[in-house]
Amino acid sequence: MQWLVLDEADEMLNMGFKDELDKILEATPETKQTLLFSATFPREVEAIARNYMTKPIEITSGEKNQGADTVTHEYYMVTERTRYPALKRIVDVNTDIYAIVFCRTRRETQEIANNLISDGYVADALHGDLSQAQRDSVMGKFRKKTVQILVATDVAARGLDVSNLTHVINHKLPDQIENYTHRSGRTGRAGNKGISVILVGNKEKGRIRAIERIIKKKFIEGKVPSGKEICQNQLMHLIDKVQNTEVNESQIGEFLPDIYEKLEGFNREELIQKFVSLEFNAFLSYYENAKDLNDISSKDSSRRTVDENMTRFFINIGRKDSLNPGKLIGLINEQNIGDKVDIGSIDILDTFSFFEIDKNYESATLEAFLANEPDFNGRSVNIEITKKERGGGGGRGRGGRSRGKKSFGNKNEGGFGRRRSKESSGGGRSHRGAADKPDRGSADKRSGGFGRRRRER
Repeated sequence: MQWLVLDEADEMLNMGFKDELDKILEATPETKQTLLFSATFPREVEAIARNYMTKPIEITSGEKNQGADTVTHEYYMVTERTRYPALKRIVDVNTDIYAIVFCRTRRETQEIANNLISDGYVADALHGDLSQAQRDSVMGKFRKKTVQILVATDVAARGLDVSNLTHVINHKLPDQIENYTHRSGRTGRAGNKGISVILVGNKEKGRIRAIERIIKKKFIEGKVPSGKEICQNQLMHLIDKVQNTEVNESQIGEFLPDIYEKLEGFNREELIQKFVSLEFNAFLSYYENAKDLNDISSKDSSRRTVDENMTRFFINIGRKDSLNPGKLIGLINEQNIGDKVDIGSIDILDTFSFFEIDKNYESATLEAFLANEPDFNGRSVNIEITKKERGGGGGRGRGGRSRGKKSFGNKNEGGFGRRRSKESSGGGRSHRGAADKPDRGSADKRSGGFGRRRRER
């Protein structure tokens, strides 16, 4: 008897490999024992079971696609301008955070990791552009907790198993909402409690209800922490650390007489005030007069922002053609545009759709679709570059396409490459890849929070 074992079938479909999977199954002997394993069970997986298995028996551990009872699900309303500042505040208010931040593209992953590192957090990136040696190095540091915040793509983090994660943070939702189950399942393991967080804009809020139906769990709406709340949490955390520190007099005993002599002019209250100020002035200064990030009523919250690194394309097929994000990714990959091409946001509408491609592959994408003349379910496929306007409708409904003229907008998507100065949302910088940086995460360099380094003075 020959055995065929298909593991992570849902992931293969989400990555656009349905046709390849079909070819493998068609090429196998008719007489075989087939085992199909899938962490989630979307309709496409059920279709494979019906088409290629004889009288299949379904064995379910727990409930299909349901989230773990040990994970709490939260969402925070943001705009594109406040998405990165909100991420930092959530990290800062959770003083012992040990988390994975999920992004949708390799470029976004590296940019967020670079910005966090630049802002003093002990972070690193994990994505498909890293070599295996770099990935192993990043994961080694993360498992040892010398890196506390891992910024990753879904593909890079597939199968990743790390103990005691406190949080999973969705910087942006995945295109396939079933992938949320994979992301949130990285925390709350082995009986531990965990929190899964989504940063969500107004236009994405409806997807939360769809996720709730899949995972059979309710989301709690959180408020982005205020500067005062963060400072209070961090200060009490520092005091707790001082209170729980064991004093080894054999190590410091010889220095104590000189220390007592230098400090004899201060009373108890003055010593406490000076100690707190020494350790905490930078943090207090950073969040002084911090804005309320929960007010998203401005026009910015309803705008479609434009990623200057991406080109947005119109494609003439949509939901009525049975198109979904996974199938669209597969269709794009079939055109052999180039190696490791970043695919950005995907919008599937009824009769047409939109997708974003790394701007560097703009011409190659047009040429590949023109040369290959692909079809989808018997329908000829055409693509066009859309006109992207700052603050405009961005391609949903009418007016989204450029007729005969290529034009591009700009987007400042939370680039934040500054030290603790006033909070802002602009100014992303180019940095050397985080995986190539020296290890900046040793525990003795941290102060005022689990994921942040002490500032040199």
